[in-house]
Amino acid sequence: MIPARKLQEILDRFAFIEAKLAELTDPAGIAQLGRDYAGLQPVVATIRDWQEAQAGLAAASELLGDPDLRGLAGDEIAAIEARLPALEEALRLALLPRDAADARAAILEIRPGTGGDEAALFAGDLLRMYLRFAEAQGWSVEILEENPAGLGGYREVVAAIRGKGVFARLKFESGVHRVQRVPVTEAGGRIHTSAATVAVLPEAEEIDIKIPAADIRIDTYRSSGAGGQHVNTTDSAVRITHIPTGIAVTSSEKSQHQNRANCMIALRARLYDLERRQMDAERAAARKGQVGSGDRSERIRTYNFPQGRVTDHRIGLTLYRLDQVMAGDLGEIVDALVAADQAARLAEMGG
Repeated sequence: MIPARKLQEILDRFAFIEAKLAELTDPAGIAQLGRDYAGLQPVVATIRDWQEAQAGLAAASELLGDPDLRGLAGDEIAAIEARLPALEEALRLALLPRDAADARAAILEIRPGTGGDEAALFAGDLLRMYLRFAEAQGWSVEILEENPAGLGGYREVVAAIRGKGVFARLKFESGVHRVQRVPVTEAGGRIHTSAATVAVLPEAEEIDIKIPAADIRIDTYRSSGAGGQHVNTTDSAVRITHIPTGIAVTSSEKSQHQNRANCMIALRARLYDLERRQMDAERAAARKGQVGSGDRSERIRTYNFPQGRVTDHRIGLTLYRLDQVMAGDLGEIVDALVAADQAARLAEMGG
């Protein structure tokens, strides 16, 4: 049974935020409350649906004593009772503790692992897969840093993906992605195995992470491009190092001003992620092995081209439509991962 007091507390909190948003003029305060409001909106809608069903059930039950209306009341009760299990399940899911970062944009980082040129090519394939998925969701993508390799691959690529619920949908992509296929450079037709590491971090805002100027070192250097007309001949590339943690980020676009901005976006995301990981360490240890700990050394998925299949090892999901997945059709995998995470958290709560 879902406690009525808990539901009322959520409704009261929502009404308070709604009233406060109408009064505030401080942009930072509006941004924070706006996130809270957006996060509570679907929860409140689910509570109200459930409450309406309960009220309808009570009203119909009162009419059972009226001989003229008993038949209609019975039909109404049967219809509501048929809907109640789904409404109650939706309510239990809505009441699960929410990841505060779910509504945020995401910073996507892809780096080749073992496998040399083939791993760099696979990193490029993963980037295109995520770009197409983002496009299908109506999200926008900004490349913050790219270090191209030959044949369309990447030694490193960092992108900001912005839109509704980006981090909530992409956060389970962090980890090692393994590919099995015959490389284009392989004359003998042998299948090779290589890998790339994906990291998905919630984008942090300046109000979330304060970085004192004394804590960073900014270096500029000449970018080494892919050659020809694209070589950057000015010292516009930027590397920012966060001295307390040793985290370093780079950007080598044409504008030094833009490079500094890109580096700060990436650095804030890394520091925010570090802070979240430290806070969640105990909980993550308890849940390790359910949907995945987010450990970037964990092998999470295999893309097998000869068999046309993709397997997510955390939830045992195998799909034999690799071409569509690589073309950005990630919805079934993402939905399954979100559902598995919800089921694991419901089980933790005894629900």
